[in-house]
Amino acid sequence: MLSVEKRCILSPVPGSPWAGKMVLNPAMIADPEDPEKIHMLFRATGPWPQARLPERPLPYPIFLGYGVSCNGGADWQFDLSRPAMAPRLEFDRDRFLARGMRDGVMFDYANGCIEDPRLFYFEEQLYLSVACRAFPPGPYWEKDDPVQCMPEWAFKLNPAVRENSTVTMLYRVDLAALAAGRYAEAFSPVGPLHDPDLSDDRDAMLFPRRLEIGGKRKIACLHRPKQPWNYACGKEAAAPSIFLAFGDELSDFHTGKARTQLFAGPAFAHEANRVGASWAPLELEPGLWLLPYHGKQDDRVGYTQNFMLLRENGRQAPDIIARPAERLLYATEPWELEGEFTIPCLFTCSGLLRPDGTLLMGYGAADRKVGLASIRLEELLAVLRP
Repeated sequence: MLSVEKRCILSPVPGSPWAGKMVLNPAMIADPEDPEKIHMLFRATGPWPQARLPERPLPYPIFLGYGVSCNGGADWQFDLSRPAMAPRLEFDRDRFLARGMRDGVMFDYANGCIEDPRLFYFEEQLYLSVACRAFPPGPYWEKDDPVQCMPEWAFKLNPAVRENSTVTMLYRVDLAALAAGRYAEAFSPVGPLHDPDLSDDRDAMLFPRRLEIGGKRKIACLHRPKQPWNYACGKEAAAPSIFLAFGDELSDFHTGKARTQLFAGPAFAHEANRVGASWAPLELEPGLWLLPYHGKQDDRVGYTQNFMLLRENGRQAPDIIARPAERLLYATEPWELEGEFTIPCLFTCSGLLRPDGTLLMGYGAADRKVGLASIRLEELLAVLRP
C-alpha cells in the first residue's frame, strides 16, 4: 500500500455567492520562474437567484477561483473576492446567439458553467481545459438533470446546447495576468477538444508534446465521452472509457479531422462504471509516461485514483505497460466522505512533481472541499513497474 499524506486546504466560504456551496477539483501549475510558487484554479459554486428563470429551479452556476502557494504547497492564499473565470449566464436568445453562430464561431458552451480545470503546457504554451455547459445546472446533488434551468428557446438549438451536454473547452492562459489578478486578460478561448454534438465529453487534455505516430508528429488528446458508442471505434464499449485522438492542429479535435481510438476501458471491478484521465501525462524519461486516471465502480464504492505507465512505440498509440489491479488512492478521511453527495469521492485534476521527488496532487474531497495529497514518486513507481 502507498504511503499517502492528505490534508484539506479549502472549504466552502460562508456567505460567498459563488463559493459558498462547494469548492473542489483544483488544477495546479508550478511557476516557470519559481518552482516554489504554485498557482491553482479551483471549481466553486453557490446559488445564483439573479439568474433564475420563472418556474425553474434555483440555478447553481459553476465558477473557477484562484489561489497561490509561495512555499511549495505548504501554505495557500485564495482570492475569495471574485471568481477568476465566470460563465456569462446569458439567457437572452439574441445575445446568446450573437456570440455563437454555428458556422464560424462556436456556441458559447461556457455560458452556464465552467468546471473541473486542468492546467498543462503544450509546445511551451500554457493551456487550460475545462468541462463546460451552455446553461447552469440546478441543485445537481439532489437531481442530476442538466436541462432543468434552461430557457425554452434553447431546446431548439444544436444537440450539445439543447441537451446541455458537457463540452470540454480549451483556453490559452496568460499566467502573469492570472497571478496579477487581471483575470479578464488571463484566458483566451481556442475551441472544444472534441465534437460537441457527438457526445457529452469530459476529462479531456493534451499530452505535453507531440507524439511520433507512424513517422509523423501528432498532437495527442485524451478524452472521455459519456456515450462512447457514438464513435465508430467505441461501438463495443460498455461504459464511458478513455479515448485518444491524434491531430495535426488543435482544431482537428472538434472538426472531425482527428483520428480517434478507444484507448482504455474498465479493467477491474472498481472501474466498472467509467474510467477517465485525471491530469495531463507526466513524462518520466523520453518516451515513458505516467498517466493518472480515475475509475468509478458504483455509488457505494465511489471513485478510485490509479496510474498507468505508457511507453511510446513510434508507430501507433503508446503501449500500456503497467496498470495495477489494486486501488491506490481513494476516500478514507471523514472530510472526504461527508458531503452533499453520498458517493465516496477523491477526484484529482492536477499533479506536480516536486524537486524532492514528491508527487503533489490537488483533488476534490466529497465533491465539497479541496484537498492535497502527496506520495513519493519512487514508491509509486515501485508499485507500477512490471
